[in-house]
Amino acid sequence: MTAPATANPKPSARRPIIIGLVGGIGSGKSFVASCFAQLGCPVSDSDSQVRELLSQPHIAAQLAQWWGNEVLMPTGGANRKAIADIVFTDPAQRIRLEQFIHPKLKTMRETLIAAAHASAKPVVVIDAPLLLEAGLAPECDALIFVDATLSQRQARVARRGWNAHELLRREAAQMPLQEKLARCGYIVISDESSSVTQQQVAQIYHELLGPAQ
Repeated sequence: MTAPATANPKPSARRPIIIGLVGGIGSGKSFVASCFAQLGCPVSDSDSQVRELLSQPHIAAQLAQWWGNEVLMPTGGANRKAIADIVFTDPAQRIRLEQFIHPKLKTMRETLIAAAHASAKPVVVIDAPLLLEAGLAPECDALIFVDATLSQRQARVARRGWNAHELLRREAAQMPLQEKLARCGYIVISDESSSVTQQQVAQIYHELLGPAQ
């Protein structure tokens, strides 16, 4: 489904088209990213990259130096839930963590995009929970808002062990959804069946590439 949008970007001789996924918590961004992956698009998955970074001993040690050993897992690495409890209640600590982690994520994205360019992949997808808040919009040629009803999103996060209050608490620390929507040129509705979502993704993919692709 296409929203009133800016002109479609065309593939660059220098790099692939970069698509950024935006949406609320539990909106289905990961599923939309997987739909693009099925079309052959490399995906920069910030959640997976953060898990990888937090498992590294030297990063976990730095976080423990800031916040104490309670943020460490018994088996090594950092405890994501303990860190979330800190950063979603203290904006200053959230900024501190972002300034530490975001440059590392940027390097990982750049490596993936370079590899995609070298292998002639026309599209790369960035799936980052705080894409707009982290200032990644300038890296993207197109932004897609992944939409779902609040009840659907609550059901999805319940499978993570979160209640409705936790969803709202975390979302309160993010940009309002209407502002996110206003900054996107495309919309994918993820309340529909998986096949309908896949069709929406395929339509946007081919529209971005143009008729010659």
